[in-house]
Amino acid sequence: MSTKIPLAGIGYGLIAYLIWGFFPLYFRQLGHITPMDILSNRTLWAFVFVALLLTLRQRWANVLVVFRNPGHLARLAAAALLLGGNWLGFLWAVDHQQVVAASLGYFLTPLVNVLLGLLVLKERLNRKEWLAIALAVAAVGNELFTLGTLPWISLFLAATFGTYGLLRKQVPVDALSGLWLETLAMLPICLIYALWQAQDGHAVFTLAGNTTTALLIGAGIITALPLMAFAAATQRLDLAMIGMLMYINPTLQFLTAVYLFDEPMQTARLVSFGLIWLGLLLYTSNIRQKFGAR
Repeated sequence: MSTKIPLAGIGYGLIAYLIWGFFPLYFRQLGHITPMDILSNRTLWAFVFVALLLTLRQRWANVLVVFRNPGHLARLAAAALLLGGNWLGFLWAVDHQQVVAASLGYFLTPLVNVLLGLLVLKERLNRKEWLAIALAVAAVGNELFTLGTLPWISLFLAATFGTYGLLRKQVPVDALSGLWLETLAMLPICLIYALWQAQDGHAVFTLAGNTTTALLIGAGIITALPLMAFAAATQRLDLAMIGMLMYINPTLQFLTAVYLFDEPMQTARLVSFGLIWLGLLLYTSNIRQKFGAR
């Protein structure tokens, strides 16, 4: 008996991961803007855009439910700080020609999730999961001993996004409402930064009507769109299929960095990627076994 392929779910998943995968190309166009300025605009315009969507879809009731639960609100605020840090780290990586390292961080994220499950949720790991973590540790060790430095931006991106996901799963709110609350939590920091910069005559937020302004406003919109598509995908696909699709994002970032941005790829770093990819193969096969993917 054949199983119907959830084409709509795969389509939504592809939209989400393709947009995320091409983020370096988009934000490279804003290379003349400091990462913190971009983050502030991205936060503000995502906040405004999501607020409009919540109004159009009449979803404010979901937001109010979270406001009535201080524990959930606190977790979302903490998640927002992690997400903001992750966004800023990624923007720094694009600005400093470190997109290869950023892609390594996002490849590491699923394995960080496994490690967090062990350390925080006290989950028991099977042999494949232990081996996947060991390969990730070996990759980081390879970076340290062959390149002489820890891949700190990779570790930072993996740790912040992995921990963000852990906190975010503890709050039962949909992706759109959650994103609005997260940007709300980030907004005061961005506004304080903008006021500080204004004292030196620098305007962080502007409506100058030029290409840069359009790109900054668009940064908020493209922040929300893939999250909406991802939420739609998760409603239609099992975890194993989501696990397979999630590698599209860092793969595109890796290819963009090497073939479009001409970032150097040292042999030692290629070994690190090989170890991570092997660990991800084990992780993906383990997901398929756990959740009975067909």
